[in-house]
Amino acid sequence: MKHVTLLSELLAAKRILPKPVGLVPTMGYLHEGHLSLVKTAKRNCTSVVVSIFVNPSQFGPGEDLTSYPRARSQDITKLRGAGIDLLWTPLANEMYPEGYQTWVAVDEVTKRLEGAGRPKHFRGVATIVTKLFNTVQPQQAYFGQKDAQQAVTIRQLVRDLNYPIDIVICPIVREADGLAMSSRNTYLNPTERHAATVLFRALSNAKSAYSDGEHNASKLRSRMKDIIGADPLAQAQYISCADPDTLQELQGDVSYALLSLAVFVGKTRLIDNMIIGKKE
Repeated sequence: MKHVTLLSELLAAKRILPKPVGLVPTMGYLHEGHLSLVKTAKRNCTSVVVSIFVNPSQFGPGEDLTSYPRARSQDITKLRGAGIDLLWTPLANEMYPEGYQTWVAVDEVTKRLEGAGRPKHFRGVATIVTKLFNTVQPQQAYFGQKDAQQAVTIRQLVRDLNYPIDIVICPIVREADGLAMSSRNTYLNPTERHAATVLFRALSNAKSAYSDGEHNASKLRSRMKDIIGADPLAQAQYISCADPDTLQELQGDVSYALLSLAVFVGKTRLIDNMIIGKKE
């Protein structure tokens, strides 16, 4: 594994990588969810590039940029063990040099759900992903389904900007009790960690209800709301039953939907989602 930091080093190193090249963008503090993306990339691609960059432009005021968990030496060890070809850990002052003023905005699909409460978040995501695509120039890029709106946004970006990149969305990796793996889980104390399973329980209940014949979007949302509301440590920010492609909230009976929610457990904000039904 070659590890580079400077943009010039990245550009030199990626020129000699055999194609196809798969890119796995991360913010580090790697867990099995990240490594599952790497494993899938290795199966599909001749070369695998991983980036680690805690992107300041996707954090809003009062969010956890400075406290976001970091473990660079552990990450490097994990990636070396995973057998990747190239690790890029960009410098913030190279990605956003003094006087930086160019941004990438994906409009409609970023206005809802996460975007409603984090208005500049997806501008930051779209901008850094565009910069990663432009510099690495992969044939494939790998993202996790846990960040469902991010996945929709990036697919839209690739379509709109005509990138010749195949976007691969990999399944959520969960702990044994169902909690979706996330770097932010480290913020949870033991009591909160136990309570955090309420997200998975709410989603699973709604999914089971759908399988049993309850297809009304409002009733599915109500089921999730009731389960979250019954836990004293959990406070829902949003609970959604939306079109998986447009992210518009659905009404009436649904045949294909994205169930998603954002919940504060104590002071920690967690997200999770499940797909129900099948696309016609």
